[in-house]
Amino acid sequence: RRRVKQARPPSPWMFPFTLSNTSRSQSQFTVMTASLIKNLRSNVQGARPTRRNARVRMMAAAEPTTTRNGSTPEPEKPLERIVMVDGETTTSQQHMGLPKTARPGTISVHGGERSGRPKVKDSLTTPIVQTATFTFENTAELIAYQEGRYQSFEYGRYGNPTTMTAEQKIAEMEVAEDCLISSSGMYAATTMLMSLVPPGGHIVTTTDCYRRTRQFIQTFLPKMGIGATVVDPSDYEGLEEALKKHDVSIYFSESPTNPYLRCIDVPRVSELCHEHGALVCIDSTFSTPCNMRPITLGADLVIHSATKYLAGHNDVLAGCIAGKTEHIEKVRQFHNVLGGVIDPHASYMLIRGMKTLGVRVARQNDNALRIARFLEAHPKIEKVHYPGLESHPEHEIAKRQMDGFGGVVSFEVKGGLWDAAKLIDSVRLPYIAPSLGGVDSLIEQPTVVSYWDQGPEKRAELGIKDNLIRFALGIEEYEDIEADMAQALDLL
Repeated sequence: RRRVKQARPPSPWMFPFTLSNTSRSQSQFTVMTASLIKNLRSNVQGARPTRRNARVRMMAAAEPTTTRNGSTPEPEKPLERIVMVDGETTTSQQHMGLPKTARPGTISVHGGERSGRPKVKDSLTTPIVQTATFTFENTAELIAYQEGRYQSFEYGRYGNPTTMTAEQKIAEMEVAEDCLISSSGMYAATTMLMSLVPPGGHIVTTTDCYRRTRQFIQTFLPKMGIGATVVDPSDYEGLEEALKKHDVSIYFSESPTNPYLRCIDVPRVSELCHEHGALVCIDSTFSTPCNMRPITLGADLVIHSATKYLAGHNDVLAGCIAGKTEHIEKVRQFHNVLGGVIDPHASYMLIRGMKTLGVRVARQNDNALRIARFLEAHPKIEKVHYPGLESHPEHEIAKRQMDGFGGVVSFEVKGGLWDAAKLIDSVRLPYIAPSLGGVDSLIEQPTVVSYWDQGPEKRAELGIKDNLIRFALGIEEYEDIEADMAQALDLL
């Protein structure tokens, strides 16, 4: 009271009344101030969401459970807004998704974020739920969760709202029922194989593939009694023979492959495999959903190293597998045991990266096709490997099933190991580094980066040539890319 008496009279801008010493006593001012503060507090408390309202729901509101005071609350209704769709009014709950005709580039921006994600004051961006575990109001609520009557999250290894948004986005782009995001592309591939191939089973894979995938198939799977038949990407007779000879569980191949960019005829392979009860899984990392969607072509599963094009900035490690729920759920159960989860912040970075996937891939497609044509016409280049060139062995297949030919070009320099090394050391724009799919152009010699420990004879057996260069195009201006490559070639 003494403080109020000594305080400077407040400005009329601060309170909805004016203070007059002649018309109002000091006690009246004190009472009105206290009343105003009380009303403000009441308004703030009324606007603040309760703990139950703030809880993240994965899907739908749960069945009502008994609260601590013994009462049964009314089921909570989701906030609905009136929106205009095709000239007619509807509610946001009735129209949460995108049009069925939305292209992958549009889905990469909005997919998974129109519904199902945690809402924080209608944030435009998906919130990062940076937590390791999730709480429950009471035992009844926990039991309802365990019995599937209450949809929420339990522990970070089993799921996270931010990660779930990224999974839904990828599932929508790939036209898949479900998706599982994990810590890396190799984790996605290995858990898929260990989950879906039984002990003593058999798989079919292709000759041209990522070295670590081949290493896992040749060195680890035999410990589980799992055999493998390796065929050329275009050897469909060899595939059919393997399907007849073995009880094949999965056909697994990249398309385009690494590093020679061979293309699998997905519809033909899918038809052959399904006749013999085998699943088809395509690693579509080099393609992206913007260029090819294997599930729409007949495949059962699609895998990505999301580190590459999906994240797109060389700052995230992630992998994913998408397909039918029955298959993804088997992988998810194994994943929950192994625990190769992605961090929620990395999931957010992946979401942010995918928003520009369409524009990035379009630029990379264009840069790659133009540099491939430039290299093919250059006298110091022996051969260029790129599906967009008429000289590519699977060019017609690529034209049928791809909307773009990807951002990676492999080519062979005339000469040997050190001629290729000199070219790589002479370019100024791309970084010398493994990986691909980011906004920065990267260049490498597979011999040095991936197969240096194999020796010349083993590399020749695997088909890895010492003069081979893999060029992953970024989003730089094409004229700068070509000028840089031209000056490097002039030095050979």
